[in-house]
Amino acid sequence: MTRQHFIKLLFLAVLPFCGFSQNSNSNRPNIVFIMSDDHAYQAVSAYGFGFNSTPNIDRLANEGALFTRATVTNSLCAPSRAVILTGKMSHINGKVDIAYSTFDWNQDNFAKDLHGHGYQTAVIGKVHLAGRPQGFDYTAVLPGQGEYYNPDFIINGDTVRLNGYVTDLTTDMTLDWISKRDQTKPFCVLYHQKAPHREWLPALRYIGDYTQKQFKTPATLFDNYEGRGTAAREAEMNIYKYMHWAGDNKVSPKIMDELGLKETSGWGRSAYDKNLGRMSFEQRKTWDSVYNPVMAKFKHDFPGMSQRELMTWRYERYLQDYLGTIAAVDEGVGRLLDFLKENGLEENTIVIYTSDQGFYMGEHGWFDKRFMYEESFRTPLVIRYPKEIKPGQKLDQLVQNLDFAPTLLDYAGVEVPESMQGESFRGLLNEQRKDWRDAVYYSYYAYPAIHQVKRHYGIRTDRYKLIHFYYDTDEWELYDLEKDPQEMRNVYDDPAYAKVKKEMHKKLGELRAKYRDSDENDRWFIKYNNTKPLPRYIFNDKTGN
Repeated sequence: MTRQHFIKLLFLAVLPFCGFSQNSNSNRPNIVFIMSDDHAYQAVSAYGFGFNSTPNIDRLANEGALFTRATVTNSLCAPSRAVILTGKMSHINGKVDIAYSTFDWNQDNFAKDLHGHGYQTAVIGKVHLAGRPQGFDYTAVLPGQGEYYNPDFIINGDTVRLNGYVTDLTTDMTLDWISKRDQTKPFCVLYHQKAPHREWLPALRYIGDYTQKQFKTPATLFDNYEGRGTAAREAEMNIYKYMHWAGDNKVSPKIMDELGLKETSGWGRSAYDKNLGRMSFEQRKTWDSVYNPVMAKFKHDFPGMSQRELMTWRYERYLQDYLGTIAAVDEGVGRLLDFLKENGLEENTIVIYTSDQGFYMGEHGWFDKRFMYEESFRTPLVIRYPKEIKPGQKLDQLVQNLDFAPTLLDYAGVEVPESMQGESFRGLLNEQRKDWRDAVYYSYYAYPAIHQVKRHYGIRTDRYKLIHFYYDTDEWELYDLEKDPQEMRNVYDDPAYAKVKKEMHKKLGELRAKYRDSDENDRWFIKYNNTKPLPRYIFNDKTGN
């Protein structure tokens, strides 16, 4: 036997075990990572809050697993997305806020790792991280926040305007890419919806129904923030005080002038004109046919409405549009699931549904996110993988968005880089792992900023939460989530919790050390590979994020 013949036979013998063979690739799971923007877990009907119906997201939960205490490390859109991609905390990956810090696409991310190990990759929809995304064969992304109607997309570097509703278009392009993919390779597609981000413009097919819906008001809608510190009292997220009449509630500037209503900033009116101005003549005609009567009734009722009644009206107007946008997101999930089934991809495809953070739906009188309080801190998370995940599971472990990257790499059989700070939760899903972390870490940096939520960091365990607000204040808050799930009473100075406080401070120090965070970082000012503090500035982001 010649040497060349021996090498050829050896190559043929080991080929079935190589990571890039077609046979091996056929056994590696495909990945569909669905993420919406600002989708509260309370607005997924599988969580049982009763606000709305999301039958297709619920289908994922019923056929897979639902995490009841999934959380984020930084409840702000762009920083959260950076954490998800890199598996690293904000102060490590460098994207700590929206307007000032930048995301370095040259650093490692899980899409790059998958692509380097034989996966075909795509990202479609909202990314909200400046620069050309790296690690993808195909990109079709919204510039910045994107638009609900007739949006622009940057497709492989070229900007085009597409006619239609952004949620439907994002779904169309995702299904089209999967259908045209290289079928000799496993695939990973990041299917990212803009909705339900502010200013909440539902699809025309839903506005007639949703503008008529009424909702039970949360018990804390009229919260006066007693029992908490200055952070809760000074935040500018109150629906009555800070939501825009025009941009958010869709009251036309003309009616505003007639009623003497004022916005807290010029953004509200400009958003109204910009958002509706993108509609075609027919789209605007349909929109006005539904919203004009709603606003005419409001104009008629307004003179006799009390402040409490106005707050309730604004709350319902907000939820009508917010939940209306989610209806189309859920519909897109259903189309995706049906497509996978019809094309024989259901069994070997991991499908994840999540959001980049939580959101307030009137709790404490608020909208938006940012805080480490539960509604903002927690996020929906459901995952289905028929080959490995038993259907109908509910898991209460403290997983985070920090864990997505290592989990997906684990499923793909790709070694997790040492730089990633998260952990794979695959073992929780297949019941091979019993131990898990007993606390999670959080940090928020974007202050002074829109909504004026103070900088803070903290930890959460199964029962307790410790938060430190700093920068222009120095306040600590401790909550007993078992006795006080709505976080209405700060027990930090309660002698009955002295032992708990001491233990929580110890654990906080341990986690800060683990994640390489400290006061010496000058916290919010950290930049990727640059420890020089940046000059102080006043945040001036007009995107509402």
